[in-house]
Amino acid sequence: MLDDTGSGVYHGYNDAVPTGNAALRCAGLIKRYGDVTAVDGLDLHVVRGECFGLLGPNGAGKTTTIEMLEGLLAADGGDLEVLGMRWSDAAASLRPRLGIQLQETQLADKLTVRETLRTFRSFYTAGPAVDALLDLVELTAKQDARVSMLSGGQKQRLSIACALAGQPDLLFLDEPTTGLDPQSRRQLWALLERFRSDGGTILITTHYMDEAHALCDRVGIMDRGRLIALGTPRSLVRSLGAEHVVEFGVTDGTIVPAEDLAWLPDVRDVRHDAARASLSTSEVHLTVPALLELLRRRGAELSHLGTHSATLEDVFVTLTGRQLRDD
Repeated sequence: MLDDTGSGVYHGYNDAVPTGNAALRCAGLIKRYGDVTAVDGLDLHVVRGECFGLLGPNGAGKTTTIEMLEGLLAADGGDLEVLGMRWSDAAASLRPRLGIQLQETQLADKLTVRETLRTFRSFYTAGPAVDALLDLVELTAKQDARVSMLSGGQKQRLSIACALAGQPDLLFLDEPTTGLDPQSRRQLWALLERFRSDGGTILITTHYMDEAHALCDRVGIMDRGRLIALGTPRSLVRSLGAEHVVEFGVTDGTIVPAEDLAWLPDVRDVRHDAARASLSTSEVHLTVPALLELLRRRGAELSHLGTHSATLEDVFVTLTGRQLRDD
């Protein structure tokens, strides 16, 4: 785990556990599928009232982890508590207190929006009225439209409304904004912020780094079933020791040796990915001119050159050498 001071040192999980009542807690959580260990000794602590993000590439174990926390899968090892209870002896008490939005929610196409929400609301003894849910997700104008006629963003808002029908204490969201346009994503963000402002707790998985920055108090980065970094978005990015990343490639695909690039002014880290190189730096105005001069001396012609502010994806690549979106 990277510590919260920005030093980039891997400590232990317990160093980053915040104080407060736990909404979720697991220790040594394991899930196997035959010879494949999908979740490998995971430790996790989510405090009530926070939005916690799980990040990682496809196959990292995020969805399997969430499904164990939701009680949809049985763990093969470890200890797991949800809202202070265990699925083995408190399932009936837990289920009404959870809201779950799966990665792919299949709703009945022939039902209207109102009929769908009325059906989900009937599953719970307490919760918002259907009209209140419609207003919450801004679907009142679409209440008589069939689900099949909704846009992607409207369907996502409807699925979240279904997850909120029982007025849950804890909301699970698995890739809730994948495939949505920017406006629809921001509408969902506003909805989730309202849920949190009322005291709710959120566990979310996402591939979008701006989403994690906007919504999450803390994030955990998973890879190969393990938690490899944990902290606030800001502290994890700060742990890189550099504020910017310079990416470049040359036309003939030549790899400039890392030892040569490391001598450029203010370069903190060098990574190669196929024919592309990435340099971590806090002084772009010093690094880029020196890079151009190095390439000129080598007779290399740039195929591309770009810079961006360091992100959580850069943290993941630094730790694993892989992209967050790699399969």
